[in-house]
Amino acid sequence: MESFFVHESAIIDSGCRIGEGTKIWHFSHIMSNCTIGIKCNIGQNVVVSPDVILGNNVKVQNNVSIYTGVTCDDDVFLGPSMVFTNVINPRSAINRKEQYAKTHVGKGASIGANATIVCGHDIGEYAFIGAGAVVTKNILPYSLVVGNPAKQIGWVGEYGHRLVFNEKNIAVCPESLQEYKLEKNIVTKIN
Repeated sequence: MESFFVHESAIIDSGCRIGEGTKIWHFSHIMSNCTIGIKCNIGQNVVVSPDVILGNNVKVQNNVSIYTGVTCDDDVFLGPSMVFTNVINPRSAINRKEQYAKTHVGKGASIGANATIVCGHDIGEYAFIGAGAVVTKNILPYSLVVGNPAKQIGWVGEYGHRLVFNEKNIAVCPESLQEYKLEKNIVTKIN
């Protein structure tokens, strides 16, 4: 007996590893050799291409495309209709499967609705990609980025709130009360 839920309209190809408590909803297609962690939620009409790796507790909203070359760490949120690419210069008549570029999404990062992540770029842990953004470069951990092309407009903490740094470069999350330090354009948690 399977320890995960798959809606009867979803398709799971051979060789997939799917963690306990994961739910895969209507009309989604999980292609060969994917790894999906425990307690993930794969929304309606999602495509997960071959060899994709999703960590634990990844939330994939409806109409998301996750193409070969993508890995997501634990607790990643992929908003509705966002998409990853995997080839820099696609052409219908030219097969470039051997040129798929890798994209890594760090722990706890959120990618907003309708965002596009151009392949070959890493999204740092707990980064927040705004709705509709087009990411064309690596994104630092805890960054808040918006626009096309995406530009950093600030920093966010692990709870997703914008961080406001004082004259000592210390910020406090208004929800968790966790303190953060900004030093040399790098945000770290203060223990």
